[in-house]
Amino acid sequence: MMDTEKKINEETEMKDTLILAIESSCDETAASVVKNGREVLSNVISSQIALHTQFGGVVPEIASRKHIEKINQVVTQALEDAKVTLADVDAIGVTYGPGLVGALLVGVAEAKAIAFAAKKPLVGVHHIEGHVSANYIENPDLEPPFVCLIVSGGHTHLVIVKDYGEFEIIGRTRDDAAGEAFDKVARAVGLGYPGGPKVDKTAKEGNPHAIEFPRAKVEGSPYDFSFSGLKSAVLNYINKAHMTGEEINVPDLVSSFQNAVVEALVSRAVLAAKEYGYDKLAIAGGVASNSALRAAMQEACDKAHIRFYHPSPIFCTDNAAMIGCAAYYEYKKGTRHGWDLNAVPNLKLGER
Repeated sequence: MMDTEKKINEETEMKDTLILAIESSCDETAASVVKNGREVLSNVISSQIALHTQFGGVVPEIASRKHIEKINQVVTQALEDAKVTLADVDAIGVTYGPGLVGALLVGVAEAKAIAFAAKKPLVGVHHIEGHVSANYIENPDLEPPFVCLIVSGGHTHLVIVKDYGEFEIIGRTRDDAAGEAFDKVARAVGLGYPGGPKVDKTAKEGNPHAIEFPRAKVEGSPYDFSFSGLKSAVLNYINKAHMTGEEINVPDLVSSFQNAVVEALVSRAVLAAKEYGYDKLAIAGGVASNSALRAAMQEACDKAHIRFYHPSPIFCTDNAAMIGCAAYYEYKKGTRHGWDLNAVPNLKLGER
């Protein structure tokens, strides 16, 4: 009897685990099939950027309606691209927070409906934990523990990833998130939406040392960030130029601004890795696709003999593959959600 049980357990361990994942926290409707938490079989993203550009940012009601329109299509496409059926899938993973409440509800409702109809387990995923998990897709050697810098439009956190799905927050922004500062500065100089990619592109044409903007430090909290003062300094520079009739060199301005943000992010992340004794440092979130940040982080990590990990840009911005990765490790830990799973728009990192 014991031998039979052992054989069954071994066969279970050897069997591939497929997760169908759904992401709809903001303005991307996405679905993906992920095998064993690391291999992406499909990654379908329906972006709404063109739709929201005319408004200068995401309009929640429009985003929710577009999710409803697209979600069945992306799920069907994800299964087809992966060459699997619902019967082959082991569990349904879905982002349930944080994000826009209406947008989240569309994804959660879809995931619950599929899980109920197909009699599959339902696994809710924290959106930011998904971003961290994006690093596992292309880095088979990356395993916890390691330090991770999470930078997006809504979040700037410095965390120790102690285990899969287990985080210790050691630093955070006291005001604006890095991505939020990028968007506000982009809007102020007329680059428009989405701010991050447009600042990154324009900054390549400018001098990062043309204007020395302030770098804020939070007294008593060496790993915390503050970008509100930097953003105000940029806006004051623009206002002064307008009042005096001085012409603004936009590439120089955004390059100098970006340099100040990157310097703050890199210095704290590398300091944390050194002081906490970790030789692995990863970045995650939408701003992690910024070319200046990636280059500066690589250079700093090389000097400090720290291994630097980062997802490809397609896995930095919102996608369902990262949700599938995070869902896999939650599923393996035994996490299961009931039909009462709901959207939690203000879900904090580490909360369940």
